[in-house]
Amino acid sequence: MKLIEVIIEYPSSSLNRPFSYAYNGDFPILKGVRVLVPFASRIVVGYVVNIKDYPGSKEDYEQETGFKLKSIVKILDESPILNDELLLLAYKISSYYFAPLISVFQAMLPPSLKPRTSSLSKPKIAYDVYLKTIDKPIDNLTKKQKEIYYLIKEKEEVLKSEITSTVVKKLINEGYVTLVYKEKNRLKDDAYAKSIEKVLNDEQENAYNRIVNDPTGTYLLQGVTGSGKTEVYLHLTSHFIKQGKKVLVLVPEISLTYPMIKHFKERFDDIAILHSSLTDAEKYDEYRKISSGKVNIVIGARSAVFAPLDNIGLIIIDEEHSETYKQESSPYYHATYVSQLRREYHNAVLVLGSATPSLESRARAFKGVYKHLMLSKRINTSLPKAKIVDLSQYKEIDELSILYSKTLRKAISERLNKKEQVLLLLNRRGYAPYVSCRKCGCVFKCNECNLPLSYHTDGNILKCHHCGYEAKMISNCPNCNSTYIKTGGYGSQKAEDELRKLFPEAKILRLDSDIAKRRLGVKETLEIFKNEQADILLGTQMISKGHNFSKVTLSSILMSDIGLNIPSFRASERIFALLTQTIGRAGRSSEGEAIIQTYNPKHYVLRYALNQDYEGFFALEMKYRKLAYYPPFCYCALITLSSEKEDILKQNILD
Repeated sequence: MKLIEVIIEYPSSSLNRPFSYAYNGDFPILKGVRVLVPFASRIVVGYVVNIKDYPGSKEDYEQETGFKLKSIVKILDESPILNDELLLLAYKISSYYFAPLISVFQAMLPPSLKPRTSSLSKPKIAYDVYLKTIDKPIDNLTKKQKEIYYLIKEKEEVLKSEITSTVVKKLINEGYVTLVYKEKNRLKDDAYAKSIEKVLNDEQENAYNRIVNDPTGTYLLQGVTGSGKTEVYLHLTSHFIKQGKKVLVLVPEISLTYPMIKHFKERFDDIAILHSSLTDAEKYDEYRKISSGKVNIVIGARSAVFAPLDNIGLIIIDEEHSETYKQESSPYYHATYVSQLRREYHNAVLVLGSATPSLESRARAFKGVYKHLMLSKRINTSLPKAKIVDLSQYKEIDELSILYSKTLRKAISERLNKKEQVLLLLNRRGYAPYVSCRKCGCVFKCNECNLPLSYHTDGNILKCHHCGYEAKMISNCPNCNSTYIKTGGYGSQKAEDELRKLFPEAKILRLDSDIAKRRLGVKETLEIFKNEQADILLGTQMISKGHNFSKVTLSSILMSDIGLNIPSFRASERIFALLTQTIGRAGRSSEGEAIIQTYNPKHYVLRYALNQDYEGFFALEMKYRKLAYYPPFCYCALITLSSEKEDILKQNILD
């Protein structure tokens, strides 16, 4: 008898241990496969983590241990669904982040392969069915049958769906034609014209040479916006592929996967894509393609860090400063930390790229923990001229708009007249950030989080941007029953409405997470704007980094104060990065201009962002961090304790 140790599908800390089951079947069972097992009164999915040979029978085991031993119901996989490296990685992540092991397995795998009961109904392998002729005498066939037989034979294989004639069925039944099943990939593979490798400038060449001559450890590739970091990535990828190695490329958001995929597909073949906008079927197909060894490059967002690549030589994390690399639900992993673990396992090189590195990364580079590379100059153009508009000055605001100052409206008009493009950022989605009763002052809040609900015109709903709670917009105040309900503040939807009124002749696009939820919404929006079929792109932070729009000569942050005063020690760092990156979207091929609108024009973050002075900001912010004893001068951990009874919770905290 075999004794099988199984981690069951429930991600609970109290169940975070193997449960033993008996197996006497003939079908081979391997560590790393999923199984159906009885647990309590249910049949659930589990993940096999160990297999032992037990010399006795099931009854012997029960008598020896005093525990009743249940048997495995079914083996779901023929081979392990996670390779040895990823299995080892799962244990390290579980230990480091105090996360249930099963939650790590589930984070690593596509929906169709998760150790979870719901995965059983998810898409599995899809096949294309082809017709192929069998060589044999065809004298007995009719004229019509011979025509179809020769049609299939001439093409060697024909998709069954392309021939609808009922004659085909008879040819199959009589053995003249056979069916051939071929696994198909359900992700549409967009074709890109191949481009030639560009010549690197001196700074790019120096960065490239340092990495290929010492391909170990971690490099921080710091480069101003438009300095050509992507071209360095492409050259490095070419080098490592020639060495027989594979490459993993991470970007912080889905909106950035599309331009990165385009850059890479113009140079390379055998690329797989992993991000949350893919359907379950597409994720399954891409995962299988990667695990089969058919690809050399994987590009994706945060979860792509778990791609089952072998023989990795290079890992690239673009826009490494982005907070979206941190998973905000269990197992709470950070893609950079996981990449470090994978780099160590494969003895690979990790390249962190950013125009505004996180203070932790820049501090590590300062101390020599990371190897520092600098790209200080833009390719072909200079940085855009930036200026601040003080929204508290009455001369900038009139009855036409509170959000769009006179200076900004004039600048937009000038760009539209020149047939140039404009990029506008307002880092707040929805129509209005809060809804209130003007009679009693009640602000409508989330039942779960007690945070103000934002109003969205799409669907006429109130939405919590923290937990996702939604409710229909109400017409009466729940506090005083008044009908005097008003929205307050600006979100991207309201900013779009106002922009259309100010510039009715302009073609305007909006890109935020509401648009991103639509199938291909991000990709289509970006392609329309890049192809110069729209004049203005208005969006949230999704448009602030990584994009190269050659016709954008004006970029503006409509309300730069948003997020500046939130109670977080990272607030200044995040806003500085957002402003610097947004300013850098302008002037990629000709002279550019950037306008920062604010009610706090003397704030040091704005001053440094205006001058694109990262080093000055870094030096000052590090002083503040040191005084307050915040990272990178210490490590922070968040511990959450909960209980149904407050007195028990307090006592446990004291103990």
